Amino acid sequence: MDFTMNETKQTLKTLEQQCRLLRQQQVTFITALERTREHAHDRIKPVRTLTQVQNYLDNHCHNSTDRRVLSLFLEVCSNLAEFCIKLEAMQSETRSAGGAIEEAITLLSPTNELSNLRAKYPHDVVNHLSCDEARNFYGGVVSLVPIVLDCIREAVGRIEKLQRHGLGSRDGLGAGPGSRQYSDGQAGGGLTHNIGAQTIISQADSSTQMSKIKKHNCGALKPAWRPAGRLYTT
Repeated sequence: MDFTMNETKQTLKTLEQQCRLLRQQQVTFITALERTREHAHDRIKPVRTLTQVQNYLDNHCHNSTDRRVLSLFLEVCSNLAEFCIKLEAMQSETRSAGGAIEEAITLLSPTNELSNLRAKYPHDVVNHLSCDEARNFYGGVVSLVPIVLDCIREAVGRIEKLQRHGLGSRDGLGAGPGSRQYSDGQAGGGLTHNIGAQTIISQADSSTQMSKIKKHNCGALKPAWRPAGRLYTT
């Protein structure tokens, strides 16, 4: 069954609500990371990947509050990746190298390096961290969801415009001059990059990346308590 524009908007609204819930629990999330990193004897390193968070949950999480919030974070990331795959299926003829969907999928890869990500205004997630936390440990992991959500909103807007005006496939989902930006340096500094220009993915590479995302999310990012019946099941 085709994923219609109305269904797309409704799914996006649901995801936005889930992301808002996660943002409201940022202090609890950071506390859980602090505690599990201490149990893992891993406190001198930043949180770099989603696989690392999954490892903390699976092997170093010893109370229900930490388990709940880490599972929520991983579930949000899994749901965002699933939605990106559906968006690509909707507009497979309009994909372009370096587009918003491809960028979101790359960012959500379980082994993607997150430590240099920094969400910029109007997002304030980094501002809620201490200077040390923002600079050295958690600035990237808390920036991931807001940046990906921006990518998805842009892609949905482009898809809707293409459908409304019946534009050709060459107009695509590629990021234009006005696309959203984020800082690739430390909090409060570093270079600013256009997200759409970060990754040039060939058609073959895009297919390979999609397969990797599906494979990884089947296992590495599967929350321990996530209900059955979702896309990412073993």
